[in-house]
Amino acid sequence: MSETPRVEEADVEVLRAVSRRVLWLSSAIVDAANRGRPNPSGVKVGGHQASSASMVDIAVALWFHELTSLDRVSVKPHASPVLHAVNHLLGNLEARYLPTLRQKGGLQSYPSRQKDPDPVDFSTGSVGIGATATLWAAIAHRYVRSQFPDAPPAGRFISLLGDAELDEGAIWEAVADPQVASLGELLWVVDLNRQSLDRVVPDIQIQRLQAMFEAAGWQVVTLKWGRLISELFDRPGGHALRARLETMPNEEYQRMLRVDPGEVAARILGADPAPGLADVLTSVSAQQLAAAVRDLGGHDLGLLVDTFASVDDHRPTVVFAYTVKGRGLPTEGHPNNHSVLLTQSQMGALADATGADLDDPWAPLPQDSPAAALAARRRIELSRPPVAHTGALEVPASFGRPHRKEISTQAALGRLLADIVRDAPQLAARVVTTSPDVASSTNLGGWINKTGVWSVAERHDWFADDAQRLLRWSESQSGQHIELGIAEVNLVGLLGELGATWSRWGERLIPIATLYDPFLSRALEPWSFGLYAGGQSILVGTPSGVTLAPEGGAHQSVSTPSIGLEQPACVAWEPAFAQDLEWSFLHAMRQVGVPDGTSAYFRLSTRPVDPALARVPDDDVLRERRRRQVVSGGYRITEHPPADEQVTLVGTGAVMTEVLDAARTLEERGVVAGVVCLTSPDLVFRSFQQRGSRATSTGSGVLDLLLPPSHPRPLVTVLDGHPHTLAFLAGARGDRIRCLGVSDFGQSSDLSDAYAIHGIDAASVVEAALDLLGR
Repeated sequence: MSETPRVEEADVEVLRAVSRRVLWLSSAIVDAANRGRPNPSGVKVGGHQASSASMVDIAVALWFHELTSLDRVSVKPHASPVLHAVNHLLGNLEARYLPTLRQKGGLQSYPSRQKDPDPVDFSTGSVGIGATATLWAAIAHRYVRSQFPDAPPAGRFISLLGDAELDEGAIWEAVADPQVASLGELLWVVDLNRQSLDRVVPDIQIQRLQAMFEAAGWQVVTLKWGRLISELFDRPGGHALRARLETMPNEEYQRMLRVDPGEVAARILGADPAPGLADVLTSVSAQQLAAAVRDLGGHDLGLLVDTFASVDDHRPTVVFAYTVKGRGLPTEGHPNNHSVLLTQSQMGALADATGADLDDPWAPLPQDSPAAALAARRRIELSRPPVAHTGALEVPASFGRPHRKEISTQAALGRLLADIVRDAPQLAARVVTTSPDVASSTNLGGWINKTGVWSVAERHDWFADDAQRLLRWSESQSGQHIELGIAEVNLVGLLGELGATWSRWGERLIPIATLYDPFLSRALEPWSFGLYAGGQSILVGTPSGVTLAPEGGAHQSVSTPSIGLEQPACVAWEPAFAQDLEWSFLHAMRQVGVPDGTSAYFRLSTRPVDPALARVPDDDVLRERRRRQVVSGGYRITEHPPADEQVTLVGTGAVMTEVLDAARTLEERGVVAGVVCLTSPDLVFRSFQQRGSRATSTGSGVLDLLLPPSHPRPLVTVLDGHPHTLAFLAGARGDRIRCLGVSDFGQSSDLSDAYAIHGIDAASVVEAALDLLGR
């Protein structure tokens, strides 16, 4: 990295003027939220002035000098006021929003693509997840360009993250993925202020962090000192000054920032000063020395600009930029400044120091000033054209072929994807699959054989001449399956960004990810955050429940049906039959990658189920009626009128075989049982919530079809998951209910034993029904 400055000092002075205004605005945004508006609830509003202050110079160097309109930036959660201040100066955020932080209709607590009124490239409220989003976005864009060469280009993908975020495991799972080392467009800048929420971080071991990035193939750049103090290091005794500062514990350094300038030299000298140290300290005034010890690399605008312009673009780069938390604020360097708010008098002092006006906090940059001219020019340079979305994409409602053989829903998914390649090639071109090293065991093999595996770079297929190979694992830039290592967090991170390409670059994808359903909980938080950020996709959890009996409790999902029902921006499905899977999956694909679209979660099974049990009508009209019921959430299998029933059995997923067996057994005992098959308890719950609601709704009335209000009956609900998932059905019409499901850890067994252990076998269903009937 060159030490020769390449940016003119005059330009740096203009950047400093902008930096002072961004510092003021970011602090004033938080101040206005806490002191400037009524708070009748008494609940703390909060905000992070100190965390924002340490990031100001880094942001200014980027937005007001380095970035192009093609670049995309993720901003650490607690620095959201800095992003809003920058957007305001660039003319992308009206002044009326500046006092609205954490207010309804205003600025969000943390950067949000979906909910903020100004341009936000990445939602970053979840520590670690927003930072890694740039990495997955870079891969997503490369994939889009490899499939659709006319897709818009992209520039750098930049993450501005706090050093405490490097404690998050999601960071290192992402950094370690083998494909990442080829992403030269990736730039991470670590705001190394050496403070977390509660404390000054003792001995951060920067060498260890540097080595971890380097081992993963990243270029590592460390900006520890600015050019002002570096000039002192070159003076006689300067080497002793540098050694003293670099061996000083973080806590001691932070304390030095809090003392009067006249005390700084004595604190540096310490009890046993090194030879020559006093000489360099006395060569400057106390004020100059106090400024010099604050001159860290992350606050040297010229150094930052030069660094960002000169990084290697052939591999990912991380810049460790040393900063002071609260830089320029009265709380600068205080160990407990994380969420401390400046007082009114402190805000007044800050206004004086930055050339702002406490009584007119949102005043524009002085007209005709170089800073105002720079902001106006950068607004034009960074403007982006509106995103032009992909044209209409035809998604068939059905492929029209009968399902006659016993097949599991997991295997039916593999068949469905193969059918798409053959019968709907335009749709298939928009599908991309991904998995964490479980592609073959989740039945993606047929799809992979037809479409190939995508890779950042072409790879030689050494097994191409192996006649015994069943899975053709040919990696190229034209494939449509992306394989990751065993890291579910990475999977859903990539899934979210693949699901956002329609809104970022106008290219619609239908991303489908498969993972073992027991591991959904491991990926839950980043998956949920990806949905919050606007990614639309289909997540398939398979195999699920205790149905994979020999695997036992180690590979068992219990709470995932409830998780699916509770997840916003997503529809959860658990079809029992292959035909139901086909209809519901195609329906879900139609909702992905479009404005106001939604994601889907499918819980599938490896248990073969006889399709004849579904009693799919042969008549075209009745068959279409059944399809509409399937995609609305469920249907009645039994054909007798609900008025003739004595009890209603409700099932979902692979246990429908047991539910129907129980209905036959009850019939033999003179009990008429109606059978309801739910394809989506999620949609049925929504129908339940809409019942009697005064709010205008476009939801279906499927619940009234399944459980007619005029014919209340005792209910037995059954699923291979926690029984409370379907407990809401008791409230549909006040029925007595018995909920069967799994609420304990399993053990290795055969299927019949597993179902009996957990009370979801046919005998348990019959017993529950008879108990409700008092027989």
